[in-house]
Amino acid sequence: MKSQATEGQPLPGHANIKTRRWSVSLVWIVPIVAVLVGISLVVHNMLQQGPTITLNFKTGEGLTANKTEVKYRNVVIGHVSDVELSDDQKSVNATVKLVKQAESFTREDSKFWVVRPRIGAGGVSGIDTLLSGAFVGADAGRADARAKTFIGLEAPPPLTLGEPGRHFMLHTQDLGSLDIGSPVYFRKIPVGQVVAYTLDSEGKGVDIQVFVKAPNDAHVTENTRFWNVSGIAIDVGANGFAIKTESLSAMLVGGITFRAPDYSPNDQPAAEDKNFELFDNQQTALAPPNGKAQFLSLRFDQELRGLKVDAPVEFQGLDIGKVVAINLDFDEKTRSFPINVGIVIYPQRLGQAHTKMLKALNHNPDDEQAGVQLMGTFVEKGLRAQARSGNLLTGQLYIALEFFPKAEKVVFDPNARPVRIPTVPASLEQLQEQLQAMVDKINKLPIEHIANNLDSNLTELRSSLKQFNSKTLPGVQNTLQDMSKTLQSASSTLAEDSPQREQLSATLDELGRASRSLRELSDYLTRHPESLVRGRPKGAQAQDLQPSSSH
Repeated sequence: MKSQATEGQPLPGHANIKTRRWSVSLVWIVPIVAVLVGISLVVHNMLQQGPTITLNFKTGEGLTANKTEVKYRNVVIGHVSDVELSDDQKSVNATVKLVKQAESFTREDSKFWVVRPRIGAGGVSGIDTLLSGAFVGADAGRADARAKTFIGLEAPPPLTLGEPGRHFMLHTQDLGSLDIGSPVYFRKIPVGQVVAYTLDSEGKGVDIQVFVKAPNDAHVTENTRFWNVSGIAIDVGANGFAIKTESLSAMLVGGITFRAPDYSPNDQPAAEDKNFELFDNQQTALAPPNGKAQFLSLRFDQELRGLKVDAPVEFQGLDIGKVVAINLDFDEKTRSFPINVGIVIYPQRLGQAHTKMLKALNHNPDDEQAGVQLMGTFVEKGLRAQARSGNLLTGQLYIALEFFPKAEKVVFDPNARPVRIPTVPASLEQLQEQLQAMVDKINKLPIEHIANNLDSNLTELRSSLKQFNSKTLPGVQNTLQDMSKTLQSASSTLAEDSPQREQLSATLDELGRASRSLRELSDYLTRHPESLVRGRPKGAQAQDLQPSSSH
């Protein structure tokens, strides 16, 4: 009985424990798997999601939320998720979500722009967007710092960061027809382009940054010269006409070319960002170094029509400077209007002559006072400035510095600044003065009085000739005829073969010729009485001396 009770009932102090098994129905397996997959996708998407940045553009042209893509080298690296006006309503903010691999595009010097069809200095771009629509172009920067907001560019940058080559800085007076994207040539082959420009710190010029692609950047050396080849260069000056152009592209969008002078010993490649001067033309660029400039003042009392600023200044036919100013002045003493001309010369352009002169005279070109004294010495020896015609067709003038040993002495002022060089009249003006002096002398001659005297003398000569012909000449002829008759009678008394008869015959012949000559002289003087004063003309023909047929 005890055992049964023990088997049927729990022991005192112990409770009965019931065990229950959990079982999952197959119906719940699919939702659970779906949830797990969704969670994994969300986690994966969060892990793969790239940064979000904001681009600020002036307009929203070409930007559409959830449609406009962001591309780099034509590969999609993100998309525009939202487009809205800025807080000041003066621009547009575009929110861009980048992919994970495009995290480098958050560097603070990264660039973004809207790619749309454009025609610019670099050519035609963005034609494919006519069909596919505009997109945002991107270029990763190199900076270490990161940014979330960027200012979008209004035009694509001319170069992609990281492209091999070197940048150089050019300085010029004005930009001219150059623009970003204008080509850079080397021996008429495009090797680079203009990438940026800005005013210099003083606002007196323009700094132009150019990029020359590798390997052609090695041709830019320490002695390289750059010059502008934009458009068509037409030079009409004292040296005549000159027309030059680099290429059709340079004519339309401007351009720059460069090369070193032919003689450039020990030349080395230029360093990155080296500064160069941008010259206006090839002739100026490849000319010898100008050296230190020296300003001079000239004063002309003559008309200088045809003289322009930038006209050349020459010494012994060599171009050593140019005209920089032309101003009309007033002289109170003479009540005249002289012309002041300012010129700049570069003595170093004289080359070897300049070097030898400095050595021979022991002159220091940096000593300004010594330079003034040297110029005074040249003036004492006849150094003068003269305006000369450089082109008869265009009438252009240039300034010539020459030595005139016979020039009038002048007092040189060593304290004048700039130094003043005396002038002499132009060669054409000197010729005009000489012609005018000749005309004045001719006008001073008593032409009318001389003509009256000559006319009276000719009248007296005619009357004398008439008296000679009417009285003197007939008497002489009668005398000769009587003498001839006497000799003929004497000849008849002489023997035919005697020597006296032959001599008498010869004498008679001479008398006949003398009589004929006398008649011819009388006839000629009758027709040309002035020959008694002037003599027989050199070109007189023999028939002019023959007696007239009426005699």
